[in-house]
Amino acid sequence: MTVAIMRTKAEQAFLDSFETVAKELPGSGWVAKLRRDALADFARQGLPGRRVEAYKYTDLRERVKLTSAPLAEHLRAESNRLYAEPSDSSDAASITFLNGRFHKSRFGETAGHGRDFHFDPLAKVIGADPPAWLHAHFADAAQRQPSAIAALNTAHMSDGVVMRIEPGAHLATPVAWSFVSTSEQPLATAVRNLVRVGAGARVTLIETHFGPNSGTRLANAVTDLVIEDGAEVEHIQHIQAGAAATHLGITNVTLGAGATYRAVGLTLDTALARHDVNVTFAGPGAKLDLAGLVLGRRAEHIDQTLVIDHAVPGCHSRELFKCVLDGRARGIVQGKVIVRPGAQKTDGKQMAQALMLSPDAEFDSKPELEIYADDVVCGHGSTCAEIDAGMIFYLMARGIPRPAARALLIESFIGEALDKVRDENLRNSLIAIAHAWLRAAENGGT
Repeated sequence: MTVAIMRTKAEQAFLDSFETVAKELPGSGWVAKLRRDALADFARQGLPGRRVEAYKYTDLRERVKLTSAPLAEHLRAESNRLYAEPSDSSDAASITFLNGRFHKSRFGETAGHGRDFHFDPLAKVIGADPPAWLHAHFADAAQRQPSAIAALNTAHMSDGVVMRIEPGAHLATPVAWSFVSTSEQPLATAVRNLVRVGAGARVTLIETHFGPNSGTRLANAVTDLVIEDGAEVEHIQHIQAGAAATHLGITNVTLGAGATYRAVGLTLDTALARHDVNVTFAGPGAKLDLAGLVLGRRAEHIDQTLVIDHAVPGCHSRELFKCVLDGRARGIVQGKVIVRPGAQKTDGKQMAQALMLSPDAEFDSKPELEIYADDVVCGHGSTCAEIDAGMIFYLMARGIPRPAARALLIESFIGEALDKVRDENLRNSLIAIAHAWLRAAENGGT
C-alpha cells in the first residue's frame, strides 16, 4: 500500500525553493551532500504540529504560512534605509549580518581578535575546503538532535558565526553578533553559528536578531555552543524580529567539567517565535543559570522550550522565565529536566511566571522532570496572575498615578530576570528596551 504524504504549502515551498537557491548556497562536495541529506530529512518529518508533543502549543504546520520568499534570498545591503550602523568603539568586537549574509566586522584594540579569539563567516569556512572538524560536528549534531527545524536550517544555511575562544583567554569586552533584516518585502533566511569556548576561558557573547515591524519574514537560526572544562560564558540573546515576522531558533549548549553557562534571553515584538534551548551537561561540576523574559502583545505567540540534560553527576541548573502578556498574546514555557542514571548530586530548579495585562491573553506552562537517579534535589513551579489591585491602590494612595503604579509593579516583576545580567551596561540596555515596550503598552501601542 502506498501512503501519500500530505504537505502544507509552506513545507512544499521550502522543498521547492531549495532547488532554486542551491547553486547560490556556499559549499560543495560533502557540504552539498549534507544539505541534500538534511532536506530529505525535513521532507520525511515535515513541519512539527500538534501530534508532536513538544509542539502541542505551537503547531508550525498551521502557523508557518510564509511561502513567497525562498530561504537564503537576500537583498543588497546598500538598499537599506532601516539599518543603522552600531556606534564605533575602540573596545568593541562586533559582527553584523544583513539579510542572512555577512556584512562587516569590527574588532577593537582590547578585543584580542587573532590572539584571544578567531572568527570567520560560515560561508567562507564551508565555501572552500571545509575542515574535518566541521564535518564531524554536523554529523554529530544531526545524530543528537533529529529536529525538522534544524534539518531545514542545515539545508538552507547561508552564513553565520564560526568562532573559537582560545583556552585561558579572559575577554574584557563582549563579543557581539547581530542578524538584521532590512527588508520590508517577504524574506526568509537561515543562519548557523558554531562557537567553541576553550578550557578556562571567560567571555560574554551577545546575539541579536532584529527586523522592522513591517514586512513578512521568516528567520531560522541555530547556535551550537561548546563550553570546555572550567570555562565561563555569559550569553545574551535578544530577539525582536518584527510584528509580522516568524523566528524559529535553536540554541544547543554542551558544558564540560566545571564549566559555567549564564544566559539571559529577551523576546518581544515578534509575531511568532519558537526558541528551543537544549543544554547537555557533559562533565561533572558544571553550572547553568538560564533566565528568559517574554514581552507579548497584540496576537503574538512566543514559545520558549527547554531540555536540560543532566548526563553526569554533581551539576547545578537554574531556569527562570518571566512573561508579561497584553492584548491577545500567548506565552508558552515548556521545560524538561532529565536526570540520567548515575547523575547523582544533581541540583536542578525551574520556575515560570506570567503577569497577565489583558483578560484575552493566554499563558501555557508545562514543566517536566524525568529523574533516573535517587540522590538529587530537583523541583519546578509555575504561577500566573494579574496585577494586584491592592498594590495599585497602595501606590496610588501615596500619590503615584495609576499608569506609573502599574509600570512600577511590572518593572519589579521583570527585574528578577534582567538583574541576572552581570554587565551593567548590557543590563541597562535590556532594561531600556523593556521600558520602551512597557511605555508603548501603557499608551495603547500596537
